[in-house]
Amino acid sequence: MSQFSRRRFIQTGASLTAYGSAAGAAFFPSIASAQETVKLGLLHSLSGTIAIAEASLVDAEKLAVEEINAAGGVMGRKIELVIEDGASENPIFAEKARKMLQRDKVAAIIGCYTSASRKAVLPALNQYKGLLYYPTYYEGQEQDARCMYPSQEATQSVIAACEWMAREKGKTFFLVGSDYIYPRTCNKIAKPTIAKAGGKVLGEEYVPLGHTEFSSIINKIKAAKPDCIYSTVVGGSNVAFFKQLRAAGLDGSKQVLLSTVVSENEIEGIGKDDAAGYYACMGYFQSLKNPVNEKFVKNFKAKYGADRVIGDPMQVAYNSVYLWKLAVEKAKSFDPDKVIAASAGLELDAPEGKVKVHDTNHHVWKKVRVGRARPDGQFDVVWESENLIEPNPFPKL
Repeated sequence: MSQFSRRRFIQTGASLTAYGSAAGAAFFPSIASAQETVKLGLLHSLSGTIAIAEASLVDAEKLAVEEINAAGGVMGRKIELVIEDGASENPIFAEKARKMLQRDKVAAIIGCYTSASRKAVLPALNQYKGLLYYPTYYEGQEQDARCMYPSQEATQSVIAACEWMAREKGKTFFLVGSDYIYPRTCNKIAKPTIAKAGGKVLGEEYVPLGHTEFSSIINKIKAAKPDCIYSTVVGGSNVAFFKQLRAAGLDGSKQVLLSTVVSENEIEGIGKDDAAGYYACMGYFQSLKNPVNEKFVKNFKAKYGADRVIGDPMQVAYNSVYLWKLAVEKAKSFDPDKVIAASAGLELDAPEGKVKVHDTNHHVWKKVRVGRARPDGQFDVVWESENLIEPNPFPKL
């Protein structure tokens, strides 16, 4: 999910360079030599304004690494973690990525949360021929040769969400979002989707990041009387938005609201009572009933505490470690170029269900689900896609 970023499209269509250049040799001199460990980088905000959402991803990634090491590691090597704090500052993310690639010689990095931080590390990844797994749902519009995108891009959630609302809840919509690239891109996808479904958009409003006064927008919503609100309001603004909606009589029992950015983690901040009854569209909910997820949730809570909750980006962060492991084993190499090439078509039985890496665009095929928030902060899944949804990071808008 991109915050504080300017729109910049990156599409790298050139074939990946062979990993034998002078720069590559300087980056990975010990790949071919025998050693007992392999270094994996975790690069996230452990401090600063984004840490409240991002730091928990490290917990999920560490759990995956512990499980893999306990089962014998990757190609006979135990994973040695190199953990760095991006401190919610894009220049720091860039600096730490260079350090991990140049000095620590990590085989891959799992990291970043905002699109701005991801874009900040791409130059280092391309300079040192590294590999990044980016575990957060985002707006799409990117395909970098050095990055894998194992979460949903915007079309996978927005189209499914709007079609479901139009089919099940009504044909009139009001769009509300924070004012940056992710909400605006989502709404560019939502509007033709709603029109195609026979619906109509009655209003579209944006607020600055961190905004807490929604009375004027709520008055517009009440006047328009939409069947559905599609929300891409992010972060702490949701605390105010949800509370003020409820105070205005538009709680989850009276007004359909669906968000593509509110997971179980955000509900902890919003407040369970204020979020109850509203909907979210995600690839993963903690409440999913399948053996892989039940084991994942059990192991996570055993390690970090029974009160911890698991949201979609945390689960994708966990998946990212396993997707890297599978690609390394398929490639029979830790060489990033070979790992990237081996990733095409990989399948993983993840807590969310099967995911499959796209053959060409570095994103993943996955199911998408709509859940309704319960009073306990979990979600009841009310709909899921019948099949895996193909990623389309460059839709015609």
